[in-house]
Parts: sequence; structure tokens; C-alpha cells
Amino acid sequence: QVQLVESGGGLVQAGGSLRLSCAASGNIHRINTMSWFRQAPGNQRELVATFSSGGMTIYADSVKGRFTISRDNAKNTVSLQMNSLKPEDTAHYYCNAVLKTYDSNRWAEVWGQGTLVTVSS
Repeated sequence: QVQLVESGGGLVQAGGSLRLSCAASGNIHRINTMSWFRQAPGNQRELVATFSSGGMTIYADSVKGRFTISRDNAKNTVSLQMNSLKPEDTAHYYCNAVLKTYDSNRWAEVWGQGTLVTVSS
């Protein structure tokens, strides 16, 4: 059983900063990508940033230059530093990992429960 647990959401004024963290735990053998997605009310879930096992990072155009994703492979954690937040960043943010467990040779996609980020104008 694998779990992703997020923390760090909350309410912040426009221009402020927040840091989201996500810890993966359980019977994990190997993690490929760790990512952050978000979903605003009435919108589809969208990729915010991803961090590959090889160290490559990808960002949505809307967050480039404001958000930074980081990863600690030893601790199976991923974080998202969000600066210069805008009201349009308001959404539920979800941690995502593509990984293998010790009892399966297949890649599996796992999601966290989500954490709410609200940016007031």
C-alpha cells in the first residue's frame, strides 16, 4: 500500500508565497516522476510541475518563473515553492507519483488527497 500525503496549503494574499510538500510512503521500490497537479472549480485537472527521476523539470507556462519544484529522492518527497501567487492560482493541488512497488513490476500512478490553496485579491 502506497500513500502520498500533502501539506502546506492555505489562504494567502496575492503576491504572497506558500510551500507545498508531499511525502510518499509504503512498499515503494522505485519512483519515476513526482508531480504537482491542480484543479480549480469547474476546470479540468492540469499539470503544474513535474520532476523526473533523471532530474528534469517541466512547468506549466502559467507558473514558470514563479513556482519551483524540488525533490528529495532519499526521503521520497516532493515540494512546490509558490511565489508571487495570483488569484488564478486558487485550486486544489494534488501530488502525483509514478512508481513501482516491491510486489509488482508494473508502473503505477498514485495520487494524494489534495490540499487547497486560496489566493485572495
